Amino acid sequence: MNGKNNIAIGFLTMGLFMAYGFLLIYLRDFAPGKEEWVNSYSIGKHFESRLAHVHGNLFAFLNILIGYLLLHFRDKLQNVKAISWLALTGLLMPIGILTEVYFGLPPALVLIGAIAMTASVIWLGVAFWQLKIKNKK
Repeated sequence: MNGKNNIAIGFLTMGLFMAYGFLLIYLRDFAPGKEEWVNSYSIGKHFESRLAHVHGNLFAFLNILIGYLLLHFRDKLQNVKAISWLALTGLLMPIGILTEVYFGLPPALVLIGAIAMTASVIWLGVAFWQLKIKNKK
């Protein structure tokens, strides 16, 4: 895990959550009972589904960005594999939201994913803060 998987899985996840966005549009505009769906815009399954869509795409993008940075700076940064794994584990958050909405599961995956993604971003920030860049003259 040096960042390549973050980029690949990030793009795949983004594509899936973009497709999920089309499902949400269908449910809002075309599905039978769309009025009921629209009326629950800011509560319940509708709100949670939108949270999953937004966080899925955000965390996918973060994985793409983190993966690129890890690949580019892998020889200069420490703990590349751990940061990579934490960022990938962060994808459990939006998946966990969906498992709550559709299967009624507890929010354990949401918490694990949120903590993992936050830790990966902070850890990478600290790693870059400590990075020594040699000036070329």
